[in-house]
Amino acid sequence: MFKKLSLGLLALASSISFLKAQDKKDFVKYINSPHAWVDSVFHTLTPKEKVAQLFLVRAHTNLGQQYIDSVARVVQDEHLGGLVVFQGGPVRHVDMFNRYQSLSKVPLLVTFDGEWGLGMRMPDSTLSFPYQMTLGAIQDDQLIYRMGREVALDFHRMGMHFNFAPDVDINNNPKNPVIGIRSFGDNKYNVAKKAKAYMDGMVEGGILASIKHFPGHGDTDVDSHHDLPQLPFDKARLDSLELYPFKELIKAGAPAVMVAHMNIPSLDDTPHMPSSISKKVVTDLLRNELGFKGLTVTDAMDMNGVKKFFPNGEADVQAIIAGHDLLEVSENSKRAIDLILKAIAEGRIAQTDIDARVKRVLAAKLWLGLDKYQVTSRQNLYADLHRTSTIQLIDELANAAVTALKSTEKIRSFNKDLPTAIINVGISSNQEFQNELANALSNETQYFITDSMSKDDIKRIRKEIKKNKQYIIAVHDTRVRPRPTMSLNKEVQGLMKKFAKKSILTCFTNAYALDGFEASKKAKTILLAYQNDAFMQKAAAKTILGQNVPKGKLPVTINKKFKNGQGK
Repeated sequence: MFKKLSLGLLALASSISFLKAQDKKDFVKYINSPHAWVDSVFHTLTPKEKVAQLFLVRAHTNLGQQYIDSVARVVQDEHLGGLVVFQGGPVRHVDMFNRYQSLSKVPLLVTFDGEWGLGMRMPDSTLSFPYQMTLGAIQDDQLIYRMGREVALDFHRMGMHFNFAPDVDINNNPKNPVIGIRSFGDNKYNVAKKAKAYMDGMVEGGILASIKHFPGHGDTDVDSHHDLPQLPFDKARLDSLELYPFKELIKAGAPAVMVAHMNIPSLDDTPHMPSSISKKVVTDLLRNELGFKGLTVTDAMDMNGVKKFFPNGEADVQAIIAGHDLLEVSENSKRAIDLILKAIAEGRIAQTDIDARVKRVLAAKLWLGLDKYQVTSRQNLYADLHRTSTIQLIDELANAAVTALKSTEKIRSFNKDLPTAIINVGISSNQEFQNELANALSNETQYFITDSMSKDDIKRIRKEIKKNKQYIIAVHDTRVRPRPTMSLNKEVQGLMKKFAKKSILTCFTNAYALDGFEASKKAKTILLAYQNDAFMQKAAAKTILGQNVPKGKLPVTINKKFKNGQGK
């Protein structure tokens, strides 16, 4: 259906599309205005195809060819509006996108949940930026804007259009099981500023951004993937705290808002009603009270938080009744479309409302340049997604995020020539941090401490460590998504505590985990690097070696001793 472009022509087409997007400053106004292309496409759609434009189907390339083929049949037979892209590899993804676009009557809107870039879903083959919690420590928001621009370039190169980011939840519950590191922190002003920088970078780079998870998922202790969380707060509390970043970014032109699956009795007292499918939340609050006129999108409709109490497709119908433009990952889109058509026939949903939403979705596709869709080249794809500019920016972000707590005394007095013990907790062999220090120090010894060590082993290592003159304790959380706590047994904690006062305590962990380290009470200098990725390990090593000045500020309050905004 579509002609394949050479790589050079593809780059030119991308540039034209980018400039076209740049000329359309006000996306929200744009999608609510008439357009000839939108009308021409709209009039070719059957009633069923109109409803189908509001659905985004799950797409993977890591589940085998049979799965890829099954989604191709859905795209071809049901004429859905777009994709939500999950795990796989970039080349396989591009091949999949080109195939699905060739089967689609209307160009597909390709969406992706990339809070820290492509690496959030493709960590083995693409670059990851820092977590939003890490970014929350950075004092130069221009760096985060630049990150948004780099993410936009990656999306263009992949043939994707819409990032479900940034996360604007205020993580004011340290035990939050689902947000945590995905939040910029617990200060509503910092969250709004950082999110705006990221959002602006992406939108000015020519892709769509969606702020989430409305009306605020930061103070929950239940993961909505598994159950329905409840927010027990009154409207005044929500209005002053959770809703603040949404209100600010809506005023700043947010293109889209994703609504969470939460039960909030102060907003809708219908029993077990998720906010994502509540008309009182989506239409009355978001649309009418806050005046949002961009695209609304549900969180994934296959999550237990929404389908538990509204099974068998009723949640999809309720999402449309609530006022949504896009439904993400229905359990069964064919069933849902039929149920929505039935609801229209019964008068539960007005056809005029459906038509207005379809036109908004089509106008978004026009804004993105999909009226002149071209296939995406796989040539040089890997190199194009590993640009030098991106790698350099990731290092800049990492350097800017490193946070020094208490004092920088041990960094200032650190001597590269003294015998140095590097006490590594949570890993069993060198990573980037250890290698960087080993290359720079004249006389260092690495000690690897794990929970499986016996008391005798710990005692023996303690004697060896004492022979050194200066100490670094490096705590590594190797979990894919670092949690707010990190379990360390009594012996390991004791070893850390023994050397803490003379050490630089360096934490490649979720910031909240610091509260569980006894060593944090004794250490004179604590370096927070927030996550265990190589770029943060490199930044921490450079800081210890005097090659980077720690400028980060703590984005959350950990306890009475370590509060939001601290940092030397």
